[in-house]
Amino acid sequence: MENPSGLNDRQMEAVHAVEGPLLILAGAGSGKTTVITRRISHMISSGIPAPSILAVTFTNKAAREMLQRVKTMFPGKVPMPHISTFHSFGAQMLRESIESIGFRKNFTIYDSQDQISLIKETAREIGLKLEALDLDGTAQLFSAVETGRTPWTGQEKHIRELFDEYRKNLQIYNAVDFDDLIMLPIRILSEVEEVRELYRSRFHYLMVDEFQDTSEAQYRLLKLLGEGCGNVCVVGDDDQSIYSWRGANYENILRFEKDFPAFKEIKLEQNYRSTKQILRVANRIIANNSNRKGKELWTGAQEGEPIELYMAESERKEAEFIVSKIRVLKIRHSLQFHDFGVLLRANHLTRAIEEEFLKENIPYQVSGGMSFFERKEVRDILSYLRVIVNPDDDVSLLRIANTPRRGIGKKVIENLVALSAQKECSLYSAMTVLRDSGQKELDGSHSSQSPVAEFLSLMDDYREKLQTPGKAAETVKALVDEIDYWGHLVQEHKDQDLARIKLSNVESLMGSVEDYEKNPDVVHPSIQDYLTRVSLASRDDIGDKDAQGRVNLSTIHAAKGLEFPVVFIAGVEKDIIPHGKALEERDTNVEEERRLFYVAVTRAKQKLFLSTCATRRFRGKPVTAYPSPFLEEIPKESLVVIEEEEEADTSQSADFLTEMRKRFLE
Repeated sequence: MENPSGLNDRQMEAVHAVEGPLLILAGAGSGKTTVITRRISHMISSGIPAPSILAVTFTNKAAREMLQRVKTMFPGKVPMPHISTFHSFGAQMLRESIESIGFRKNFTIYDSQDQISLIKETAREIGLKLEALDLDGTAQLFSAVETGRTPWTGQEKHIRELFDEYRKNLQIYNAVDFDDLIMLPIRILSEVEEVRELYRSRFHYLMVDEFQDTSEAQYRLLKLLGEGCGNVCVVGDDDQSIYSWRGANYENILRFEKDFPAFKEIKLEQNYRSTKQILRVANRIIANNSNRKGKELWTGAQEGEPIELYMAESERKEAEFIVSKIRVLKIRHSLQFHDFGVLLRANHLTRAIEEEFLKENIPYQVSGGMSFFERKEVRDILSYLRVIVNPDDDVSLLRIANTPRRGIGKKVIENLVALSAQKECSLYSAMTVLRDSGQKELDGSHSSQSPVAEFLSLMDDYREKLQTPGKAAETVKALVDEIDYWGHLVQEHKDQDLARIKLSNVESLMGSVEDYEKNPDVVHPSIQDYLTRVSLASRDDIGDKDAQGRVNLSTIHAAKGLEFPVVFIAGVEKDIIPHGKALEERDTNVEEERRLFYVAVTRAKQKLFLSTCATRRFRGKPVTAYPSPFLEEIPKESLVVIEEEEEADTSQSADFLTEMRKRFLE
C-alpha cells in the first residue's frame, strides 16, 4: 500500500523508527537510499540536530548522492549531518585525534602503491631479497593480519620481522595505510576514554548503509561508537553479500542482533526496479541458499518478458550475439548505449566482447580501469605536494627526489638512507642535516649549492606559497613549471604526442585542485585536506561522466549498486559462475557465488539475457565449456532458449546443445 508521501508502509515504518537499534533488511531495488535519506530528513525535521547524525556507506559516490538528496530537502544554508565512507570518517577522526597515540597531525595516507614501495624499502633495510618476495601477496597478508582476519600461523620468521619493521617505518614516516583508517580509530576509541566520550557525545544517531559489506573491524568501530547512545540503524541485504574476499562478513547482521538485543527488524521487499519475470528468477535462485534471512522480492510492475538464454558455439559468437542484440534493441526501444550493461564474473573474459565492440564501433567503458590518480605523471605531482605537506613521507620523497633529474642519484640516496638510519630520522631530516653540515661531498657535489640543498629550498619555498588561501591551483602550476616537468616528459617519452597526453593529465590535476578550492561545500580548503580526499577517492568515482553514451562492460562485483534497462550476463558456465577457484578454496563459497549471480540478475530492469558457450579459450586454447549449475535453478517457464545455427557440428558443441535442449526445450 502506498502512502501520500510516495513511500510504502514498510518504508514509512523504517523512516519513523528513530529511537533504539534498527535492522532494515532492504532487498535489491527496494528504494533503500530513498528510505535512508527520508529517514535523515525526518530526524532533522523532528528537531534532532543534524550534526549529531552520522551516516556511513562504502563509496564516495554513494555518500555524495545521499548528502545531495538530504540537501535538496533543506534548501538554504543549514547544518548537515555527517555523511561519508567508513575510511573518510576514519581519516577525519585521525586528523583530530591521532596525536593521542603518538603520531603527528600532518600524517600522509599511503595507498596500495605507496604500501608496496614501503614494503620494498623495508625489505632492503633488513636484508631480504626482493626477488624472493611476492610483494602483492605480502601486502595482502599484512592487511589480513592487521585487521585480524588472519593470525600469524606458519609464516616464516623473516615475514613477521618485515611486518614489524613495516609498521615501525609507517610511524617513523608519519604515515598510515588504508587499514589504519579503520584500525587506528578502533585503537583510539578503545584506549583513549576522553576521545571515546567526545565522539559518543558528538554522534547520537548512527546509520550504516550496505551493512552486509562491513568487515569485522568496521563493525567493531560501529559498536564502539554506538554503544553509548544505542540509536544504531543498519541497512543491508544478506543476499547481496559478495565481498568476503576483502573482509566483508554478512554474519555481522547476527552480531548486531546479539549486541543490540532490543533491535527492531523491518523488511523492505517491494522492488521498484525489475519486472515480475526477472524477480521470479532472482527469488528462485537465491532461495537455494541456506544461510540467509527469509525474504522474497515482489513488484507491482508489469510481468515483463522471459529471460533469454543464448547458447553460443564460442566466445566470438557470444560477443557477436551481444552486439547484434544491443543494436536491435537500441533502435526498437529508443535506448541509449548507456542503457546496456554487460556483466562478467572476471575481467579476463572481456577480451572477445571488447574486440567485437571495437570492430562494430560500439562505444563502451570497462568498469574498474586505472584511476586518474594512479597515473604515473599525476602521482609524481601529488608526491611533491605530499612531501611539501609532510616532509617525513619517505615513500613520496624517494619518488620525486630525482624526478625530474636533478643530480640526486642512487649513490646520494644510499648515503642519505645510511645517514637517516644513523640519526634515526626521516630522509628529509637527513637532507637537512647534510645541508646544514656543509658535507657537499656526501651528495657528490662540489658546487656552492648542492642538489640536495636546492631540493630543500624548493620544498621550503612552496610550503610557504601553499599557505596562501585560494592560490593552491596557481601554486601547483608554478611548481610544475619550475621543475620543468614538461621537459622531463619529453625526455622520458620520445613520442611527443604521448608526452602531451601525460601533460594534459597533469593539467587536469591542476583543474581538480582548482575545482576543490572553489567548491562552496569546502569550508576551509587546504592542500592537506585535498590530498586526503584524493587518497580516499574510490575507483567507482572514476569515469562517472564518461559513462554517458557508452555500454558498461563490467565485472559483477563492480556492477553492484548499478542498474540497466537491459543486462547481458555472459559466461554463465561451470567454473566461471560459480567460479572454480572459489569452490576449491571452500565448498561453502558456493553460497557467495550464488549471491553474486543473484546480484547480476537483479541489475536488470526490463530485459535480461544470459549466454553460455560450447567452447571457450583458456590460456590460448579452446576447451569444452559446460552450462552453470545455477541455470538448473531457473524455472523453465521463465526461460526462453535461443539457439544459433551450428556452423560446424563438432562433437563438443553438439553435446552442449543436446544437454541444453534436454533441460529447457523438452
